[in-house]
Amino acid sequence: MTRPFRIGAGAGYAGDRIEPARDLAERGQLDALVFECLAERTIALAQLARLSDPGAGFDPLLAERLHAVLPACLRHGTRIVTNMGAAHPEAAGQAALQVARALGLPRLRVAVLTGDDVLPWLQENEVPLQDDIGGARSSAALAGRLVSANAYLGAQALLPALRTGADVVITGRVADPALFLAPLMHHFGWAADAWPLLGRGIAVGHLLECAAQVSGGYIAEPGRFDVPRLEEVGFPLAEVGVQGDAVITKLEGSGGRVNRLTCTAQLLYEIEDPARYLQPDVTADFSQVRLHEVGADRVAVTGASGSERPLHLKASLGVRDGFIGEGQISYAGPGARERGELALRVLAHRLRGAGLGALEQRAELIGVNAMHGAASAPIGTPGSEPGNEAGGQPYEVRLRLAARCATRSEAQRIGREVEALYLNGPAGGGGVTQSVREVLAVASCLVPRAAVRPQVQVLEWVR
Repeated sequence: MTRPFRIGAGAGYAGDRIEPARDLAERGQLDALVFECLAERTIALAQLARLSDPGAGFDPLLAERLHAVLPACLRHGTRIVTNMGAAHPEAAGQAALQVARALGLPRLRVAVLTGDDVLPWLQENEVPLQDDIGGARSSAALAGRLVSANAYLGAQALLPALRTGADVVITGRVADPALFLAPLMHHFGWAADAWPLLGRGIAVGHLLECAAQVSGGYIAEPGRFDVPRLEEVGFPLAEVGVQGDAVITKLEGSGGRVNRLTCTAQLLYEIEDPARYLQPDVTADFSQVRLHEVGADRVAVTGASGSERPLHLKASLGVRDGFIGEGQISYAGPGARERGELALRVLAHRLRGAGLGALEQRAELIGVNAMHGAASAPIGTPGSEPGNEAGGQPYEVRLRLAARCATRSEAQRIGREVEALYLNGPAGGGGVTQSVREVLAVASCLVPRAAVRPQVQVLEWVR
Protein backbone atom coordinates (compact mmCIF):
# COMPACT_ATOMS: atom_id res chain seq x y z
CA MET A 1 0.00 0.00 0.00
CA THR A 2 3.01 2.32 0.21
CA ARG A 3 3.55 2.24 -3.56
CA PRO A 4 1.40 4.73 -5.47
CA PHE A 5 -1.36 3.23 -7.59
CA ARG A 6 -0.69 4.05 -11.24
CA ILE A 7 -3.79 4.62 -13.33
CA GLY A 8 -3.85 5.90 -16.90
CA ALA A 9 -6.33 7.36 -19.37
CA GLY A 10 -6.58 5.30 -22.56
CA ALA A 11 -9.25 7.43 -24.25
CA GLY A 12 -11.16 10.63 -23.63
CA TYR A 13 -13.96 10.07 -26.13
CA ALA A 14 -15.28 7.44 -28.54
CA GLY A 15 -13.07 8.36 -31.49
CA ASP A 16 -9.87 9.07 -29.61
CA ARG A 17 -6.43 8.00 -30.81
CA ILE A 18 -5.23 4.50 -30.03
CA GLU A 19 -1.43 4.89 -30.20
CA PRO A 20 -1.09 6.83 -26.90
CA ALA A 21 -3.06 4.12 -25.10
CA ARG A 22 -0.75 1.45 -26.53
CA ASP A 23 2.21 3.46 -25.27
CA LEU A 24 0.70 3.62 -21.78
CA ALA A 25 0.01 -0.13 -21.82
CA GLU A 26 3.55 -0.94 -22.87
CA ARG A 27 5.60 1.61 -20.90
CA GLY A 28 3.34 2.95 -18.18
CA GLN A 29 3.77 0.22 -15.55
CA LEU A 30 0.10 0.79 -14.84
CA ASP A 31 -2.16 -0.92 -12.36
CA ALA A 32 -5.22 0.15 -14.34
CA LEU A 33 -5.93 1.63 -17.77
CA VAL A 34 -9.29 3.36 -18.22
CA PHE A 35 -11.01 3.95 -21.57
CA GLU A 36 -13.69 6.63 -21.14
CA CYS A 37 -15.65 6.66 -24.42
CA LEU A 38 -19.22 7.75 -23.69
CA ALA A 39 -20.62 11.24 -24.12
CA GLU A 40 -24.28 11.98 -23.38
CA ARG A 41 -25.27 11.65 -27.02
CA THR A 42 -22.96 8.70 -27.71
CA ILE A 43 -24.97 6.20 -25.73
CA ALA A 44 -28.25 7.40 -27.24
CA LEU A 45 -26.78 6.87 -30.71
CA ALA A 46 -25.58 3.45 -29.60
CA GLN A 47 -29.11 2.58 -28.49
CA LEU A 48 -30.34 3.67 -31.91
CA ALA A 49 -27.74 1.43 -33.57
CA ARG A 50 -28.84 -1.52 -31.44
CA LEU A 51 -32.44 -1.03 -32.55
CA SER A 52 -31.26 -1.50 -36.14
CA ASP A 53 -28.88 -4.37 -35.35
CA PRO A 54 -29.37 -6.43 -32.15
CA GLY A 55 -25.68 -7.32 -32.16
CA ALA A 56 -24.54 -3.69 -32.28
CA GLY A 57 -24.69 -0.91 -29.71
CA PHE A 58 -21.17 -1.01 -28.26
CA ASP A 59 -18.15 1.08 -29.19
CA PRO A 60 -17.12 0.25 -32.78
CA LEU A 61 -13.44 0.75 -31.88
CA LEU A 62 -13.52 -1.69 -28.95
CA ALA A 63 -11.86 -4.54 -30.84
CA GLU A 64 -9.18 -2.30 -32.34
CA ARG A 65 -8.37 -0.78 -28.96
CA LEU A 66 -8.14 -4.14 -27.23
CA HIS A 67 -5.98 -5.55 -30.02
CA ALA A 68 -3.58 -2.70 -29.35
CA VAL A 69 -3.32 -2.95 -25.57
CA LEU A 70 -4.41 -6.39 -24.35
CA PRO A 71 -1.11 -8.26 -24.77
CA ALA A 72 0.86 -5.61 -22.87
CA CYS A 73 -1.82 -5.20 -20.20
CA LEU A 74 -1.92 -8.94 -19.49
CA ARG A 75 1.87 -9.09 -19.46
CA HIS A 76 2.16 -6.25 -16.94
CA GLY A 77 -0.89 -7.08 -14.85
CA THR A 78 -2.73 -3.92 -15.92
CA ARG A 79 -6.49 -4.10 -15.51
CA ILE A 80 -8.65 -2.46 -18.18
CA VAL A 81 -11.80 -0.60 -17.14
CA THR A 82 -14.04 0.87 -19.83
CA ASN A 83 -17.52 2.10 -20.66
CA MET A 84 -17.15 0.97 -24.28
CA GLY A 85 -20.08 -1.37 -23.61
CA ALA A 86 -22.32 1.65 -24.29
CA ALA A 87 -25.83 0.34 -25.05
CA HIS A 88 -24.82 -3.33 -25.22
CA PRO A 89 -22.17 -4.31 -22.64
CA GLU A 90 -22.93 -8.03 -23.05
CA ALA A 91 -22.10 -7.94 -26.77
CA ALA A 92 -18.99 -5.90 -25.98
CA GLY A 93 -17.89 -8.61 -23.56
CA GLN A 94 -18.23 -11.26 -26.24
CA ALA A 95 -16.29 -9.05 -28.64
CA ALA A 96 -13.47 -8.82 -26.08
CA LEU A 97 -13.29 -12.63 -25.94
CA GLN A 98 -13.11 -12.73 -29.73
CA VAL A 99 -10.09 -10.42 -29.58
CA ALA A 100 -8.42 -12.77 -27.11
CA ARG A 101 -9.01 -15.70 -29.49
CA ALA A 102 -7.71 -13.75 -32.48
CA LEU A 103 -4.56 -12.76 -30.58
CA GLY A 104 -3.98 -16.32 -29.39
CA LEU A 105 -3.97 -15.24 -25.75
CA PRO A 106 -3.90 -18.09 -23.24
CA ARG A 107 -6.77 -16.69 -21.20
CA LEU A 108 -8.98 -13.68 -20.61
CA ARG A 109 -11.55 -12.94 -17.95
CA VAL A 110 -14.09 -10.21 -18.68
CA ALA A 111 -16.60 -8.80 -16.17
CA VAL A 112 -19.64 -7.13 -17.72
CA LEU A 113 -21.64 -4.63 -15.67
CA THR A 114 -25.25 -3.92 -16.66
CA GLY A 115 -28.17 -2.22 -14.95
CA ASP A 116 -27.83 1.38 -16.12
CA ASP A 117 -30.69 1.03 -18.64
CA VAL A 118 -33.73 2.56 -16.91
CA LEU A 119 -35.94 2.93 -19.98
CA PRO A 120 -38.40 0.22 -18.78
CA TRP A 121 -38.65 1.98 -15.40
CA LEU A 122 -39.30 5.37 -17.04
CA GLN A 123 -41.99 3.88 -19.24
CA GLU A 124 -43.90 3.01 -16.06
CA ASN A 125 -43.00 6.03 -13.92
CA GLU A 126 -43.11 9.79 -14.49
CA VAL A 127 -40.39 12.19 -13.38
CA PRO A 128 -39.75 15.88 -14.16
CA LEU A 129 -37.22 16.71 -16.86
CA GLN A 130 -34.25 18.95 -16.15
CA ASP A 131 -34.31 20.18 -19.76
CA ASP A 132 -37.11 21.57 -21.94
CA ILE A 133 -37.44 19.33 -25.00
CA GLY A 134 -39.99 20.89 -27.33
CA GLY A 135 -42.13 22.02 -24.40
CA ALA A 136 -42.09 18.62 -22.68
CA ARG A 137 -41.75 19.03 -18.92
CA SER A 138 -41.86 15.39 -17.80
CA SER A 139 -40.75 12.00 -19.03
CA ALA A 140 -44.35 11.02 -19.73
CA ALA A 141 -44.60 13.80 -22.33
CA LEU A 142 -41.88 12.05 -24.34
CA ALA A 143 -43.87 8.84 -24.78
CA GLY A 144 -43.19 7.28 -28.16
CA ARG A 145 -40.09 9.43 -28.72
CA LEU A 146 -37.77 7.98 -26.09
CA VAL A 147 -34.95 5.92 -27.59
CA SER A 148 -32.89 5.44 -24.45
CA ALA A 149 -32.69 6.20 -20.76
CA ASN A 150 -29.47 5.40 -18.93
CA ALA A 151 -28.68 6.20 -15.33
CA TYR A 152 -25.17 7.19 -14.30
CA LEU A 153 -23.92 4.32 -12.14
CA GLY A 154 -21.07 4.93 -9.75
CA ALA A 155 -17.94 3.23 -8.51
CA GLN A 156 -19.99 1.21 -6.03
CA ALA A 157 -21.61 -0.64 -8.92
CA LEU A 158 -18.18 -1.39 -10.41
CA LEU A 159 -16.65 -2.87 -7.26
CA PRO A 160 -18.27 -6.33 -7.59
CA ALA A 161 -16.89 -6.53 -11.15
CA LEU A 162 -13.39 -5.66 -9.93
CA ARG A 163 -13.64 -8.28 -7.17
CA THR A 164 -14.05 -11.03 -9.77
CA GLY A 165 -10.41 -10.60 -10.70
CA ALA A 166 -11.36 -9.77 -14.27
CA ASP A 167 -8.67 -8.56 -16.65
CA VAL A 168 -11.21 -6.36 -18.43
CA VAL A 169 -14.25 -4.66 -16.89
CA ILE A 170 -16.83 -3.44 -19.41
CA THR A 171 -19.73 -1.19 -18.49
CA GLY A 172 -22.39 0.95 -20.08
CA ARG A 173 -23.30 4.34 -18.60
CA VAL A 174 -21.12 5.08 -15.57
CA ALA A 175 -20.18 8.55 -14.35
CA ASP A 176 -16.88 9.34 -16.04
CA PRO A 177 -14.76 9.94 -12.91
CA ALA A 178 -16.23 6.81 -11.30
CA LEU A 179 -14.37 4.67 -13.84
CA PHE A 180 -11.17 5.88 -12.15
CA LEU A 181 -12.53 6.02 -8.61
CA ALA A 182 -13.58 2.36 -8.60
CA PRO A 183 -10.07 0.89 -9.06
CA LEU A 184 -8.79 3.21 -6.32
CA MET A 185 -11.53 2.13 -3.92
CA HIS A 186 -10.88 -1.51 -4.74
CA HIS A 187 -7.11 -1.26 -4.38
CA PHE A 188 -6.97 0.87 -1.24
CA GLY A 189 -10.09 -0.53 0.43
CA TRP A 190 -11.77 2.86 0.75
CA ALA A 191 -15.19 2.59 2.39
CA ALA A 192 -18.34 3.67 0.59
CA ASP A 193 -18.84 6.50 3.11
CA ALA A 194 -15.21 7.69 3.29
CA TRP A 195 -16.37 10.94 1.73
CA PRO A 196 -13.08 12.93 1.74
CA LEU A 197 -11.22 9.99 0.15
CA LEU A 198 -13.93 9.50 -2.46
CA GLY A 199 -13.84 13.21 -3.26
CA ARG A 200 -10.08 12.97 -3.87
CA GLY A 201 -10.59 9.95 -6.09
CA ILE A 202 -13.18 11.87 -8.09
CA ALA A 203 -10.69 14.72 -8.53
CA VAL A 204 -8.18 12.26 -9.98
CA GLY A 205 -10.82 10.82 -12.28
CA HIS A 206 -11.99 14.23 -13.39
CA LEU A 207 -8.46 15.30 -14.27
CA LEU A 208 -7.82 12.14 -16.31
CA GLU A 209 -11.19 11.48 -17.92
CA CYS A 210 -10.59 13.59 -21.04
CA ALA A 211 -7.17 12.07 -21.71
CA ALA A 212 -4.97 14.47 -23.73
CA GLN A 213 -7.09 17.43 -22.64
CA VAL A 214 -4.97 17.57 -19.46
CA SER A 215 -1.68 16.94 -21.26
CA GLY A 216 -1.94 19.96 -23.53
CA GLY A 217 -4.17 18.74 -26.33
CA TYR A 218 -6.98 21.26 -25.90
CA ILE A 219 -5.12 24.29 -24.66
CA ALA A 220 -2.46 24.65 -27.35
CA GLU A 221 -2.28 28.10 -28.92
CA PRO A 222 0.82 29.07 -30.92
CA GLY A 223 2.74 31.91 -29.34
CA ARG A 224 0.64 31.95 -26.19
CA PHE A 225 0.75 28.36 -24.97
CA ASP A 226 3.04 26.25 -27.06
CA VAL A 227 2.73 22.50 -26.66
CA PRO A 228 5.75 20.46 -27.75
CA ARG A 229 5.15 17.67 -30.28
CA LEU A 230 1.40 18.04 -30.28
CA GLU A 231 1.22 15.54 -33.14
CA GLU A 232 2.41 12.88 -30.68
CA VAL A 233 0.63 14.11 -27.56
CA GLY A 234 0.76 11.56 -24.75
CA PHE A 235 -2.17 10.51 -22.64
CA PRO A 236 -1.92 11.21 -18.89
CA LEU A 237 -1.61 8.97 -15.89
CA ALA A 238 -1.86 9.54 -12.15
CA GLU A 239 0.24 8.24 -9.30
CA VAL A 240 -2.23 8.01 -6.40
CA GLY A 241 -1.44 7.50 -2.74
CA VAL A 242 -3.52 5.70 -0.14
CA GLN A 243 -4.95 9.02 1.12
CA GLY A 244 -6.01 10.04 -2.38
CA ASP A 245 -3.42 12.72 -3.07
CA ALA A 246 -1.97 12.31 -6.54
CA VAL A 247 0.56 13.41 -9.12
CA ILE A 248 -0.69 13.93 -12.68
CA THR A 249 1.96 13.18 -15.28
CA LYS A 250 2.61 11.53 -18.64
CA LEU A 251 5.16 9.15 -20.08
CA GLU A 252 8.67 10.43 -20.57
CA GLY A 253 9.35 11.00 -24.25
CA SER A 254 5.71 11.50 -25.22
CA GLY A 255 4.49 14.77 -26.70
CA GLY A 256 2.39 17.32 -24.89
CA ARG A 257 2.72 19.14 -21.61
CA VAL A 258 1.38 18.67 -18.08
CA ASN A 259 1.61 21.73 -15.87
CA ARG A 260 -0.43 23.80 -13.46
CA LEU A 261 -2.32 25.55 -16.24
CA THR A 262 -3.37 22.38 -18.08
CA CYS A 263 -4.54 20.81 -14.83
CA THR A 264 -6.39 23.97 -13.75
CA ALA A 265 -8.21 24.14 -17.07
CA GLN A 266 -9.25 20.50 -16.84
CA LEU A 267 -10.22 20.78 -13.17
CA LEU A 268 -12.69 23.56 -14.07
CA TYR A 269 -14.05 21.70 -17.09
CA GLU A 270 -17.81 21.06 -16.84
CA ILE A 271 -17.86 22.13 -13.19
CA GLU A 272 -20.87 24.22 -12.17
CA ASP A 273 -20.17 24.49 -8.43
CA PRO A 274 -16.61 23.48 -7.44
CA ALA A 275 -17.74 22.95 -3.84
CA ARG A 276 -20.61 20.61 -4.82
CA TYR A 277 -19.69 18.45 -7.79
CA LEU A 278 -22.50 15.91 -7.70
CA GLN A 279 -21.43 12.34 -8.42
CA PRO A 280 -23.20 9.00 -7.82
CA ASP A 281 -20.76 8.08 -5.03
CA VAL A 282 -20.03 11.40 -3.37
CA THR A 283 -20.60 15.14 -3.50
CA ALA A 284 -17.06 16.15 -4.37
CA ASP A 285 -15.55 19.42 -3.15
CA PHE A 286 -12.82 20.90 -5.35
CA SER A 287 -12.91 24.36 -3.78
CA GLN A 288 -9.71 23.80 -1.78
CA VAL A 289 -7.74 21.89 -4.41
CA ARG A 290 -4.13 22.95 -4.74
CA LEU A 291 -1.97 22.21 -7.77
CA HIS A 292 1.83 22.29 -7.46
CA GLU A 293 4.39 21.62 -10.16
CA VAL A 294 6.79 19.13 -8.59
CA GLY A 295 8.86 18.35 -11.67
CA ALA A 296 8.81 18.39 -15.43
CA ASP A 297 5.31 17.32 -16.53
CA ARG A 298 4.43 16.47 -12.93
CA VAL A 299 1.65 18.24 -11.00
CA ALA A 300 0.73 17.31 -7.43
CA VAL A 301 -2.99 17.47 -6.62
CA THR A 302 -4.06 17.96 -3.00
CA GLY A 303 -6.97 19.42 -1.05
CA ALA A 304 -9.99 17.74 -2.65
CA SER A 305 -12.66 16.48 -0.30
CA GLY A 306 -16.25 15.32 -0.33
CA SER A 307 -19.49 14.91 1.55
CA GLU A 308 -22.47 12.58 1.46
CA ARG A 309 -23.61 11.40 -1.96
CA PRO A 310 -26.82 12.73 -3.61
CA LEU A 311 -30.09 10.89 -2.96
CA HIS A 312 -30.87 10.36 -6.65
CA LEU A 313 -29.03 9.35 -9.78
CA LYS A 314 -28.91 11.41 -12.94
CA ALA A 315 -30.25 9.73 -16.07
CA SER A 316 -29.54 10.74 -19.65
CA LEU A 317 -32.42 10.37 -22.11
CA GLY A 318 -32.19 10.02 -25.88
CA VAL A 319 -35.22 11.55 -27.62
CA ARG A 320 -36.17 11.45 -31.31
CA ASP A 321 -36.49 15.07 -32.38
CA GLY A 322 -36.94 15.25 -36.15
CA PHE A 323 -34.35 15.43 -38.94
CA ILE A 324 -31.67 17.88 -40.02
CA GLY A 325 -31.26 18.54 -43.72
CA GLU A 326 -28.11 20.29 -44.83
CA GLY A 327 -26.53 21.59 -48.04
CA GLN A 328 -23.25 23.36 -48.74
CA ILE A 329 -21.79 25.09 -51.77
CA SER A 330 -18.62 27.17 -52.35
CA TYR A 331 -17.98 30.45 -54.13
CA ALA A 332 -14.47 31.73 -54.91
CA GLY A 333 -12.81 34.69 -56.57
CA PRO A 334 -13.82 38.36 -56.76
CA GLY A 335 -17.24 39.02 -55.28
CA ALA A 336 -17.35 35.64 -53.51
CA ARG A 337 -19.11 37.06 -50.48
CA GLU A 338 -21.71 38.95 -52.51
CA ARG A 339 -22.53 35.85 -54.56
CA GLY A 340 -22.82 33.82 -51.37
CA GLU A 341 -25.21 36.35 -49.86
CA LEU A 342 -27.30 36.35 -53.04
CA ALA A 343 -27.47 32.57 -52.87
CA LEU A 344 -28.73 32.76 -49.28
CA ARG A 345 -31.49 35.17 -50.35
CA VAL A 346 -32.49 32.83 -53.18
CA LEU A 347 -32.65 29.89 -50.77
CA ALA A 348 -34.73 31.82 -48.21
CA HIS A 349 -37.27 32.72 -50.90
CA ARG A 350 -37.38 29.13 -52.20
CA LEU A 351 -37.97 27.64 -48.76
CA ARG A 352 -40.73 30.12 -47.97
CA GLY A 353 -42.41 29.23 -51.25
CA ALA A 354 -42.22 25.55 -50.36
CA GLY A 355 -43.82 26.17 -46.96
CA LEU A 356 -40.55 25.48 -45.14
CA GLY A 357 -39.76 29.05 -44.15
CA ALA A 358 -40.77 28.69 -40.50
CA LEU A 359 -38.42 25.81 -39.74
CA GLU A 360 -35.57 26.09 -37.30
CA GLN A 361 -32.77 27.10 -39.67
CA ARG A 362 -29.16 28.16 -39.73
CA ALA A 363 -27.85 29.92 -42.83
CA GLU A 364 -24.26 31.14 -42.92
CA LEU A 365 -21.17 31.84 -44.97
CA ILE A 366 -18.26 29.88 -43.55
CA GLY A 367 -15.28 32.21 -43.40
CA VAL A 368 -17.48 35.24 -42.74
CA ASN A 369 -20.01 34.66 -39.97
CA ALA A 370 -20.37 30.93 -39.32
CA MET A 371 -18.93 30.91 -35.80
CA HIS A 372 -20.35 34.05 -34.19
CA GLY A 373 -23.15 35.17 -36.49
CA ALA A 374 -24.10 38.82 -36.15
CA ALA A 375 -21.33 39.33 -33.59
CA SER A 376 -18.63 38.53 -36.18
CA ALA A 377 -16.19 41.30 -37.05
CA PRO A 378 -17.33 43.19 -40.18
CA ILE A 379 -15.49 42.44 -43.40
CA GLY A 380 -12.54 44.81 -43.75
CA THR A 381 -11.94 45.13 -40.01
CA PRO A 382 -8.17 44.87 -39.40
CA GLY A 383 -7.38 41.32 -38.41
CA SER A 384 -10.82 39.94 -39.28
CA GLU A 385 -9.69 37.97 -42.33
CA PRO A 386 -5.93 37.49 -42.21
CA GLY A 387 -4.56 36.32 -45.53
CA ASN A 388 -7.58 37.43 -47.59
CA GLU A 389 -7.52 39.63 -50.67
CA ALA A 390 -6.59 43.29 -50.50
CA GLY A 391 -9.45 45.37 -49.20
CA GLY A 392 -10.42 42.80 -46.59
CA GLN A 393 -12.81 40.82 -48.81
CA PRO A 394 -12.61 37.03 -48.49
CA TYR A 395 -11.33 35.25 -51.58
CA GLU A 396 -13.67 32.34 -50.96
CA VAL A 397 -16.70 31.48 -48.86
CA ARG A 398 -18.67 28.33 -48.28
CA LEU A 399 -22.41 28.62 -47.93
CA ARG A 400 -24.06 26.29 -45.46
CA LEU A 401 -27.80 25.92 -44.97
CA ALA A 402 -29.21 23.56 -42.36
CA ALA A 403 -32.74 23.15 -41.06
CA ARG A 404 -34.40 20.90 -38.52
CA CYS A 405 -37.51 19.36 -40.04
CA ALA A 406 -40.35 17.18 -38.81
CA THR A 407 -39.93 14.58 -41.58
CA ARG A 408 -37.10 13.07 -43.58
CA SER A 409 -38.65 14.19 -46.88
CA GLU A 410 -38.70 17.83 -45.74
CA ALA A 411 -35.07 17.54 -44.67
CA GLN A 412 -34.09 16.15 -48.08
CA ARG A 413 -35.58 19.26 -49.72
CA ILE A 414 -32.95 21.45 -47.99
CA GLY A 415 -29.99 19.83 -49.70
CA ARG A 416 -31.77 19.64 -53.05
CA GLU A 417 -32.39 23.39 -53.04
CA VAL A 418 -28.70 24.06 -52.39
CA GLU A 419 -27.68 21.70 -55.19
CA ALA A 420 -30.04 23.49 -57.57
CA LEU A 421 -27.86 26.60 -57.22
CA TYR A 422 -25.44 24.92 -59.61
CA LEU A 423 -27.51 25.90 -62.65
CA ASN A 424 -29.91 28.41 -61.14
CA GLY A 425 -27.37 30.94 -59.95
CA PRO A 426 -25.52 32.83 -58.73
CA ALA A 427 -22.39 32.32 -60.83
CA GLY A 428 -19.50 30.05 -60.04
CA GLY A 429 -20.91 27.81 -57.32
CA GLY A 430 -19.27 24.42 -56.84
CA GLY A 431 -18.46 21.58 -54.49
CA VAL A 432 -22.00 20.88 -53.32
CA THR A 433 -22.59 18.43 -50.51
CA GLN A 434 -25.89 17.48 -48.95
CA SER A 435 -26.97 15.24 -46.10
CA VAL A 436 -29.89 14.23 -43.92
CA ARG A 437 -29.60 12.88 -40.39
CA GLU A 438 -32.05 12.06 -37.67
CA VAL A 439 -31.91 14.35 -34.64
CA LEU A 440 -31.41 12.66 -31.33
CA ALA A 441 -31.93 15.22 -28.59
CA VAL A 442 -30.57 14.63 -25.10
CA ALA A 443 -32.51 15.38 -21.92
CA SER A 444 -31.78 14.69 -18.27
CA CYS A 445 -33.80 13.68 -15.25
CA LEU A 446 -33.26 12.29 -11.76
CA VAL A 447 -34.28 8.76 -10.86
CA PRO A 448 -34.33 7.03 -7.47
CA ARG A 449 -31.45 4.68 -6.78
CA ALA A 450 -33.96 1.83 -6.55
CA ALA A 451 -34.61 2.23 -10.29
CA VAL A 452 -31.22 0.65 -11.08
CA ARG A 453 -30.23 -2.95 -10.36
CA PRO A 454 -26.58 -3.40 -11.29
CA GLN A 455 -25.58 -6.92 -12.26
CA VAL A 456 -22.20 -8.44 -13.08
CA GLN A 457 -21.65 -11.28 -15.53
CA VAL A 458 -18.26 -12.96 -15.90
CA LEU A 459 -17.12 -14.23 -19.30
CA GLU A 460 -13.95 -16.26 -19.80
CA TRP A 461 -11.74 -17.42 -22.62
CA VAL A 462 -9.22 -20.20 -21.99
CA ARG A 463 -7.21 -21.55 -24.87
